[in-house]
Amino acid sequence: MRAAHAEWTKLRTLPSTGWLLLLAVAGTVGLGLAITASLDYAHCDRPCTLDTPELSLAGVRLGQLGVLVLGVLATTAEYSTRTIRPTLLTVPRRFPVVLGKLGVLAVLGSAAGVLAVAGSLAAGRAVLPGNGFTTAHGFPPLSLADDATRRAALGTVLYLGLVTLLGAGLGLLLRDTAGALTASLALLYGAPVVALFVSDPYWQHRIHRYAPMDAGLVIQSTRNLAAEHIGPWAGLGVLAAYAGAAVVAGAIVFQLRDAR
Repeated sequence: MRAAHAEWTKLRTLPSTGWLLLLAVAGTVGLGLAITASLDYAHCDRPCTLDTPELSLAGVRLGQLGVLVLGVLATTAEYSTRTIRPTLLTVPRRFPVVLGKLGVLAVLGSAAGVLAVAGSLAAGRAVLPGNGFTTAHGFPPLSLADDATRRAALGTVLYLGLVTLLGAGLGLLLRDTAGALTASLALLYGAPVVALFVSDPYWQHRIHRYAPMDAGLVIQSTRNLAAEHIGPWAGLGVLAAYAGAAVVAGAIVFQLRDAR
């Protein structure tokens, strides 16, 4: 608990923490609002099968950058500023240091996710009926009372928490801000780009099925799940495996190497 309190003190006193969390929330809500505001039921094919909860939450593809950068900076900044030595002098046992960092980051990332999801669903609920997506047309107002929407909302919160931990794990592993950010962005955004240049449907399917962002965001789908490359919770499990591998590898390396 002392280690977690120390990590919280560090993060809350850094101006970048607030700005990055604001980016996560504002980016998610803003892009989701832009997408839902551009929809028009009159221009939708019949029958209209648009997944309005998924589209309302689609801004997470932008908002995740905030928590990703936060996770990386929280674990690499101490090496660039040489403050890792005082940290380890204060808490000589390294496991509590890692646990404190990850615990605080997971809470911050998930808290940003709660605000981002709440804002995105509220924006979608306000905008979509005016664009023709009404109960009469088969699109009830977005509500957490709906099981599929509730699963999409909870899954998005967990998704952002896992992305935060992915960035933190790679930061621990690489100790370099630029390197960890490059690796994180490549993992999340690289696979969809690669899939665009792959013509074989089998390999396209495999790439989307095991890419952390593509698989993880299937949790947002509420319609036509049979067409997805992987199930919602299984897809979130793929992202959890990436984040878990990064965290475990980072923790092991942090435990074994010196503080330079």
